[in-house]
Amino acid sequence: MTVEEIKKDIVKTEFYTINKKIKFESGVEFGPITVAYETYGKLNEKGDNAILIVHALTGDAHAAGYHSEDDKKPGWWDTLIGKNKAFDTNKYFVICTNILGGCSGTTGPSSINPETGKPYSIDFPVFTIEDTVKVQKEVLDFLGVKSLYTVAGGSMGGMQAMQFVISYPQMVKSAILIATTSRLSPQSIAFNAVGRNAIISDPNWNNGDYYDKENKPDRGLSSARMIGHITYLCEEAMYNKFGRKLQNKDHYDFNFDIDFQVESYLQHQGQIFVDRFDANSYLYITKAVDYFDPVSKYGSLKNAFKDSNAKYLVISFDSDWLFPSSESKEIVNTLMQLGKDVSYCEIKSPCGHDAFLLEYDVQSKIIKSFLNDHIKGDNNE
Repeated sequence: MTVEEIKKDIVKTEFYTINKKIKFESGVEFGPITVAYETYGKLNEKGDNAILIVHALTGDAHAAGYHSEDDKKPGWWDTLIGKNKAFDTNKYFVICTNILGGCSGTTGPSSINPETGKPYSIDFPVFTIEDTVKVQKEVLDFLGVKSLYTVAGGSMGGMQAMQFVISYPQMVKSAILIATTSRLSPQSIAFNAVGRNAIISDPNWNNGDYYDKENKPDRGLSSARMIGHITYLCEEAMYNKFGRKLQNKDHYDFNFDIDFQVESYLQHQGQIFVDRFDANSYLYITKAVDYFDPVSKYGSLKNAFKDSNAKYLVISFDSDWLFPSSESKEIVNTLMQLGKDVSYCEIKSPCGHDAFLLEYDVQSKIIKSFLNDHIKGDNNE
């Protein structure tokens, strides 16, 4: 292996400020908005080889590569983005933006309100998935992207990909929807509601005004993450990983300390989450996910997709009970009824909903095949 092959792909997070107000679905006009984004590969002269990667609930713009030589962990989808990978940066100009309302560089409740000099906190307007897509479109225009070869994402990223196709049907040539749904089930909304309640019930939340306080709503945010993390796994994954094994002990302690390994794991996930995420952002983003419902907004899923000419790849996982395969099949069946070009694959996996981040080998093959067929199809037109 050469020195160049060993060397890490160093990337830099960039920032673009939209110096105008964007009208949100709620009717509120809001701006300016700064968006954190990263790009990989090179945009061609026609501006039509771009791929937009949209992240899941608590993701960020750092989808691939490393921020420095000392960086130990690459971007969250590094296994799929890069030279000769599924999203091949030898061919495509890949873009990933941090979501509106986030806390990783894009304007959100923790950002400074220029009118007050203080964080927006809960004065930040409630937004929707459609609003996030409007913001992403502004970034694409700034970068010179004329059309999207593909928009791709898993979970909430799949919702954004769907909305992009719906909002800008003439701009999107194809969409890859992974482990996603066209609207949350009542059970999924309930899990989000419990997570938000855990944050709001934390005395340190202080009605959202905690940024200049010594104590933050860490316990509430940690509990919200623990609740969410349970939904990302599945019974098989949890049993295989933990079973009923005890944590560093041979017998029960007969108190309310941690006894089981699964308890320790969830506590750890909650603790590391508070170091990188903002409690108010969690409230806003989960609410945006709850509101996503093109079926109600457009009268039916058929009406939502009817103007699209995109080709679709839909992927689900058999152990995903948060967004089960039945919800992906509903999308697929709707697209088939409309006569759209759609491919579907259900992947067997013990990883639950998190499989879209973990099952990269099989996803890579499927995505590569889809994009290659996409290229052949375009060349034959």
